[in-house]
Parts: sequence; C-alpha cells; structure tokens
Amino acid sequence: MNKKSLLSNFYIALEAVLANQVRSLLTALGIIFGVAAVIAMLAIGNGAQSEILEQIELVGVNNIIVQPNIEQVEQKIGAAEEEDKKKFSPGLKLLDVNSIKNTIPGVEKISPEILLETYIIKNGIRRSAKLVGVEPAYFEVANFELLDGEMFNEKQLEFGMPVCIIGKGIASKFFPRENPIGQKIKVGNQWLEVIGVLKERYISEKAISNLGIRDYNMDVYTPIQSVLVRYVNRDLVTGSGLKKSFGGISVFGGGFRGMISISGSSNEDSKPTNYHQIDRLVVQVAESEKLNPTADVLARMLERRHFGVVDFEITIPELLLKQQQRTQNIFNIVLAAIAAISLLVGGIGIMNIMLASVMERIKEIGLRLSIGAKASDIVMQFLFEAVMISISGGIVGVILGIGLAYAVSSLADFPTAISFTSILISFGVAATVGLVFGITPARRAASQDPITSLRHE
Repeated sequence: MNKKSLLSNFYIALEAVLANQVRSLLTALGIIFGVAAVIAMLAIGNGAQSEILEQIELVGVNNIIVQPNIEQVEQKIGAAEEEDKKKFSPGLKLLDVNSIKNTIPGVEKISPEILLETYIIKNGIRRSAKLVGVEPAYFEVANFELLDGEMFNEKQLEFGMPVCIIGKGIASKFFPRENPIGQKIKVGNQWLEVIGVLKERYISEKAISNLGIRDYNMDVYTPIQSVLVRYVNRDLVTGSGLKKSFGGISVFGGGFRGMISISGSSNEDSKPTNYHQIDRLVVQVAESEKLNPTADVLARMLERRHFGVVDFEITIPELLLKQQQRTQNIFNIVLAAIAAISLLVGGIGIMNIMLASVMERIKEIGLRLSIGAKASDIVMQFLFEAVMISISGGIVGVILGIGLAYAVSSLADFPTAISFTSILISFGVAATVGLVFGITPARRAASQDPITSLRHE
C-alpha cells in the first residue's frame, strides 16, 4: 500500500469521524477517563512515594532512635511501695553513649542530643527557639549540610566554648542583611558566637506530625559540653533519685542550676521531673539487616545499666517508613489496575461503536469495493477511525489527568508528582487500545461482499 493510498484512507476516516462528532466523543469517553485516571493515580502514588523518601532522608538511613521517658508504674491502690522505692535509674546519660560505643559491634555513628526550650534575643527582637546540644556526628546522621561557616572543632567541643551553628530560618530572621558568621546572638542567658549556617531543609507538615520532628531551620546548635557547662546538666542533681530517697524534693531546671526545694511530704500529683542527662540518642548502624538485632541488644544493655527500669523508648523509623512504602506500593498497584480496567472498558466501547458503524455503512463499503478499493483499504479506513478516536481521547485524557493531579495537590493538600513516563505510557496504551479493538470491526468491514452490500437496506 503506497503513501497516496494511506493518505486517502486517512482523509476518509477523518471525514467519517467529523461527520459523527457526538458519537465519536461518546466513544472516546472511556479512553478519556481511563487515561486521566492512569495519570492522576500514578501522580498521587508518585507523590506519596517521594514524600516517604523525603521522610527517610529526614530521619536518616539505618538509624535507631532512643528517647527517654519517665517510668510508668501500674499497681493496686494501697499496695506496698517498698519494692518500687528501691528502683532507681540514673537516666539516659553520656556514660551510656560511651558504653554503646565500646560494647555494641556494628555501630557506625552515635549522636547524643540535649534539647532546651529557650529564646533568642538580637536587635530588640525576641523569639522562642530550641537550643540543641550536639556532637559533629549529629549533622552526618541527620544529613545536614553547612551553607556557610565551619563545623565545631576539637577545642570548642572539649571546653564547651560559647559557639553555635544556626538554621537557615534563624539566619534569615535575625541576620537579614548581614553575614551571621562571627556575629553574636543571645540564646537564653548566654551569648553565643555564630560559626556556621546550615542549608535550608523543607519539612512538610505531614512529616512533622508523622515522624515527631520539628522545623530544623529554626534551631540553634551548640556543642553538647556547652549546654552541660553553660546551661543545665541534669546529671548533677537527679530529681527522681532524690525524690525517692527523701520523699519531697523538686528540682527546678532551665537556667537555675542546683536550686532545690525540700518539702515535708511528697506530691504524687506533681509532674515527673526529667532526670535524664540527654534528651535523644541516635545510633546509626552499618547495615540495614542489623537494625533489629542492634536495637534488641541496645534495649537489654540500657535496661541493665538503668537497674531494670525501662525509662527509655527505642524506635526504628526507617523500618516503619519502609513498611508504609510497601503498603503504598500495593495501593499504587490497585490504583493502576483500576485505571487499566477503565482503559479496557474504553477499548470495548470503541469496538462496539465501530461494529455498529460497519453495519450502518455497508452500502458505502460495497460502493468502495465495487469501484476498485482493496480489502486492505477498507481495513485501513476503519483502523484509522478507531485509532483517531483513541488518540484524540488520549490527548484529552492527558490534559484532564494533569488537571486532576494539580486539583488533588491544591485542594486536598496531598503531594502529587506527574512524570513524563506516566503520560507516555497512558497515551501509548490509549493508541494501542484503539488499534487492537479496531482490528475486528475493520476486518469485518473488509470481508463484506460488494454485491450484497450494495443491495443492503
């Protein structure tokens, strides 16, 4: 079949489609909604996947998180408390960090943190903020990068010097028109010299709620020894231990180190005192397969060091996120299957309409065959019609699918990610559906007997 014949059959098919615009539109609806569903659902799935990957990056790879808590005790009212009073825990402290380093194999990095609620003052502006006492390993474990300045050096770490690294949000808020490096900022009751600024990190509200993390861009980071020396060291006075020993001691934290009030009787309804020296501990292992075994060993070791008191909680956020990712993959497969069924239904609709079109145009087919048209010409004519309907439906479906994805992202506040691959696949499937489901009607049209077709009423 030559090029001229192909063009002739194409124009005939185009005239037939334009002559029956309403029927062609109704025929293409199945393809339109099928393609739109594929693109929108894949965009939603990709958005969820990218969000999970961002969350994994936020919590770090192969990390085990240890967070202290106050022991929860359950007993009958009026029961003897002698056994409970004998229990004492020194809390989570830097000695535990050293023990983990020297005892547990496979630990690649370990990052203790002390978190203080405080405030920042500069140029008459006061803002609440969080001061985080860290070691250099913290920035590697949490995937932070310096935008400007330098990291803490050995001298600053050892002597607890008054230096800090600030988040990008703090730099923008308090140093909008000047370089913060070398400047001083008052954090709580101490002046700290800014030696570095971190790169900005975008954190979604969903990640903050799901992972229990905060906006790192508004934090101030200082050496952990600086917090212990210049702010507070809860290991100096263990409120819980004194309370158990004397029955009526409360410790006031914050900037007032060593202030203790003693009363004659204990207050059981008072808020438990935080006796832990550090507020968070991140242990990074070398291999993902060792996360669970290391967490088990870590839990047993800390329980032994804390004299049987379970005043800590161990979580492995990466495993939780990977489980969420597997669930999301299954959900994406289900969505894709539903969208594929929509395309299949659209293809069946094309075949039905084209079969009906063959029955309506038997006389036309007979006339073309009687004046010299070949069976292949008739086949190409009806194939062109089916493919034309499916391709035009595919184009409209692509536009509609992109619009739906953006609508979901803006109205439902759900992340979506439209990929060129999803557009290409859905459009290619639409064209293929038109070709496959158009073959049967085209062959049926080409097999008509010219004489019988001319006599058909």
